[in-house]
Amino acid sequence: MTHEAPEKNRHLNRFYYTIDHAVEKPFNWKQMWRLLTYLKPYAKTYLPGAVIAMFISTAVRLIVPILIGKVAFDMVIANKNITLLTYMVIGIVVLYSLSYIGNVFRIKWVNILGQNVIYDLRQHLFSHVQRLSHRFFDTRSGGSIIVRIMNDTNSLQELFTNGIINLLMDVVTLTGIVVILLALSPKLALAIMVILPIMFYISTKLRRNIRRSWQDVRIQQSRLNSHLNESIQGIRITQSFSQEKANEEYFDGVNTDNFKSWQTATKKSAMFGPFVELSNALGTVILISYGAYLILLGEAGGGIAIGTFVSFGFYIGMFWEPISRLGQMYNQLLMAMSASERIFEFLDEQPNVVDKKDGTELTGMNGQIEFDHVAFSYDEERTALHEISLNIKAGQTIALVGHTGSGKSTIANLINRFYDPTAGSVKIDGHDLRDVKLDSLRRGISVVLQDTFIFSGNIMENIRFGRPDATDQEVIDASKVVGADDFIQRLANGYETEVEERGNILSAGERQLLSFARALLANPRILILDEATASIDTETEVKIQKALQRLLTGRTAILIAHRLSTIRESDNIFVLENGKILENGSHDELMKQRGDYFELVKSQFEMLDAM
Repeated sequence: MTHEAPEKNRHLNRFYYTIDHAVEKPFNWKQMWRLLTYLKPYAKTYLPGAVIAMFISTAVRLIVPILIGKVAFDMVIANKNITLLTYMVIGIVVLYSLSYIGNVFRIKWVNILGQNVIYDLRQHLFSHVQRLSHRFFDTRSGGSIIVRIMNDTNSLQELFTNGIINLLMDVVTLTGIVVILLALSPKLALAIMVILPIMFYISTKLRRNIRRSWQDVRIQQSRLNSHLNESIQGIRITQSFSQEKANEEYFDGVNTDNFKSWQTATKKSAMFGPFVELSNALGTVILISYGAYLILLGEAGGGIAIGTFVSFGFYIGMFWEPISRLGQMYNQLLMAMSASERIFEFLDEQPNVVDKKDGTELTGMNGQIEFDHVAFSYDEERTALHEISLNIKAGQTIALVGHTGSGKSTIANLINRFYDPTAGSVKIDGHDLRDVKLDSLRRGISVVLQDTFIFSGNIMENIRFGRPDATDQEVIDASKVVGADDFIQRLANGYETEVEERGNILSAGERQLLSFARALLANPRILILDEATASIDTETEVKIQKALQRLLTGRTAILIAHRLSTIRESDNIFVLENGKILENGSHDELMKQRGDYFELVKSQFEMLDAM
C-alpha cells in the first residue's frame, strides 16, 4: 500500500516548516555528554551496581569458551581425564549461575535508572518551558511543544534503560575477545580482523544519512502532533463549517509525510544489519579455511591445536554479535541525538523577560501605574505602541477603547510584564518593572480574559487557582460576591462538580463568572479585565456590573471593552488607534468633545437601533 499526500494541500504544511527544520551537523559528542550528565544523581546508587553486574555476566561469557576449547578438547578429550571433566562442568554451572544473578540485577537496576533519568529530564524540560516568555509561545504551536516534552523525551528512554549499559557491555566484550584471540593465535586473529577497516569505512559513510533521516522523523512527528492538537481544539469550528473532508485531506498530507519519513529512516537503518551479517560470513569463511590450514600445520609447525580452533569458533560467533548490536546502538544514538537536539534547543531558550539578580521585591503594592514614552514592537514589521505616556493613580479605574489592533491588550501585557517595552519604561509605584521580581509583581495583579481558561478538575479547585492557600469558605465568599454561587449551587455536586477539559460542562458566561471569582480570591491590587464581559449575556451582565462595583473598590483597574455599560463609569477613558492615544477623559468629557470616542459610542447605538 502506498500513501500519497494530496498535492492541493501541500501548501498547508508551510506553517509547520517554520517551526522545525533539519540541520546537517556532525555527531555532537559534547551534547551527548550533556545528556549523560542526567545520570549524575544516580552515580552512587543504581549505576555502579548495574556496571558491576554487567562485568560479572560479561566475564563469564569470555571465560566459558576457553574452558570448552582449551580444557575440554586439549586436556579432557586428549587425556581422557573424567575427573577434570567433572570439575569443568561444575565450574561452568557455577559461572552461569553467577551470570544469571548478574543479569537479573543488571536489568532491574538499569530500568530503575532509566525511568528516573527520563522523569528528571521531562520535569526539567517542563519546568523550564513554564518559565519562558510569551514571545516563545507566540512562535510555536502547542502541539510542537507537547511533542518535545513527551515524544522526544520518550525516545531517549531506550538509551537510558538499556543502551548505555549495553554499549559498555559490548565494548568490554569486544575488547576482551580481541585480547583473547590475539593471545590464542595472533596469525588467525589478524586474518579474521582484516575486514574490520572495510566495515568501519562503509558504516561511517552510512551514518550521516541515517542521522538526517531520524532528524526528519522527529520533525514530521512534531508537525503531525501540532495539527492533531489544532484539529481537536478547533473541532467545533470544523463541524460548524462542514470542513471535515478538507480537514481529513489536510491530515492525510501531514500523516503521509510522517509515514514516509519513518519509511525512509527504517530502510536506511535496516541496511546496517545485513552488512554486519555479511561481515560475519566473511569472518567465518576465513576462520574455517585459514584455521583448518593452521591445524594441519600443528603446534610444532607454528599452527594451532584443535581446542584453540574451537575457542576461536565460539569467540567469532560472539565477536559479530556485539558489533551488530553496536550498529543498532549507533542508530539508537542517532535517534537520541535528534531528540536531544530538539530538547536542548528548548532548554537553551532563554526568557526575553528575566528577573534581575538584585531585583526589588514589590511588597505592599499601591497600584499606581505609569507609562513613560513607551514604544513596543512584537516584530520588526509591526509597531504596536508609539511613544505612549499615561499615568494611572492608585485605586483609579481606567478604560482602554479602540478598534482591534489599536494596542489595548499590548498595554495590559506590558503591565503584567509578559513583554518588555522596546523603548521607554513601565512603572508601578515608581519602580521600573525591569527592576522588580516577576513573582512579586504578578502576585499583585489579576487578569480576566474574554476567552477564560478553565482547568480540568472541580469548581473549587479552579477558583482556588487564584490563591492555593485559600480556605473553602473564602472560595465560596468570593463566588457569592461575583454572583457565581447561584449557578454553582444548582449543579449536582456544587463546588465539587468536575468541569471536564476547558470547563466543557459550563456555559461561556458561567466560565467567565468563575474567572471573576478566581481573580477576586487572589485579592490583587491591580485588576485587568480584557473584554471580560464580552461572552456574558444581558442577564448575567447585570450581575457582573453589581459584582464589579465591589470587585473594583480600592483597586487599580484597567478595563478593555467595547460595551459602553462596562466603561462609562471609569475615572478616565483612553481612546487608542494604531498604537497611539488619540484622546482621554471621562465619559461625559469625551462625549462633549465629539471626537473619536463620540463616534465609537454613536456607532454602537446605531448598531443597537438596527437590531
